[in-house]
Amino acid sequence: MTGRGEPPEGPPENPPGGEDEYRSLVFDESFVRAARLQEFSAQERMGEPARAVRSVGALTVRNTRRRSRAAVVLVVLITLAFATAVYIGFRNPYPKPVARHAEPLRTTVVPLAPTDEVPGGTPETLVSDGPAAEFRTGASGINLPPVRRTENFSNSQVTAALTTVKDYLVASSIDPDVITGRMVRPVGRLLDPDQTAQFDRSVSAPADDGRHSATGWLVRFDPADVELADTDIRVQGTLSYAETGSDTLEVVSDHTFTYTLRPAVPGPHRADDASLFTVRRELHFVVDREDLRLHRLEVRSAYVQAGPQSCSADATGALRPLLAGERADDGGPEGTDPYATGLPKAELCGTLSVSSPARTPPPGPDAATSPPGRP
Repeated sequence: MTGRGEPPEGPPENPPGGEDEYRSLVFDESFVRAARLQEFSAQERMGEPARAVRSVGALTVRNTRRRSRAAVVLVVLITLAFATAVYIGFRNPYPKPVARHAEPLRTTVVPLAPTDEVPGGTPETLVSDGPAAEFRTGASGINLPPVRRTENFSNSQVTAALTTVKDYLVASSIDPDVITGRMVRPVGRLLDPDQTAQFDRSVSAPADDGRHSATGWLVRFDPADVELADTDIRVQGTLSYAETGSDTLEVVSDHTFTYTLRPAVPGPHRADDASLFTVRRELHFVVDREDLRLHRLEVRSAYVQAGPQSCSADATGALRPLLAGERADDGGPEGTDPYATGLPKAELCGTLSVSSPARTPPPGPDAATSPPGRP
């Protein structure tokens, strides 16, 4: 028995299962890529139940178009934002601060010499019976004037300038640590940086040259000589301001400070060994917009009268009070040589003449009230 052989007519031209039988069903690569399907989401199938899949090709085209539109919108928004920033920059309503440098402080310190022996007493009696009886105590004696805006500064900016000046006066004239010589930082931190070097030199190496007198910047006593008999310092004076340019305010302070002092000696003190010492300070300040922002100021000039002191006392580094029972020496100020070279030096001294405190007369039909006297 023989096996299966070829048919008599020979092998078929296209046998079943040959390549040509399935050639029409073979998909080329482009057809397969175009025919990729993607199933719709559940939410999409709920809206179109007859469609279970979608073409990835069509989805890709829609996504590409959507991204293109978003990119165009983003470019337009960026362009508009940039144009707006440029426009606002050119139309800025606020004036640009003008760069300026603080000028050196000019100081004048005048000792006031008593004509007689310095009176003593208890701190309470000296204050209540003296010309400072009606003065306020401490920072409460430094009052701000009524505030009105200027052409280029608002009410709040004027108030900020006056407040900075008040802080300087409190730090330099009332702070016990400053006036007793223990520290100077509360004063220095309020100064314009352009004046810091001058201030540091005035404190560390004072000189009577009109530029480097420590007592022009602050009130200071030598703790080896005197101490405060009463920390309640009496104050009275005024503050005024004016606009001196589109970027600067000038503030002028004129205050009288009364201190109760006693000798700095060890051991108990007598009740009647205290005496009064008076300092009148007229200071000119300049405050610009940068100073307002940083809470600082420039001290332009300082005119100080202080007594009782001897005319010959060196009051550049610290004030030299005459205490209870002491008299001024006979020596007057040193001579001034107009032919000398270098920085001009002028010795100034005044005579201390204290006015009597004003008293309110007893009430009556013709009684009039007089304002308190001022030393």
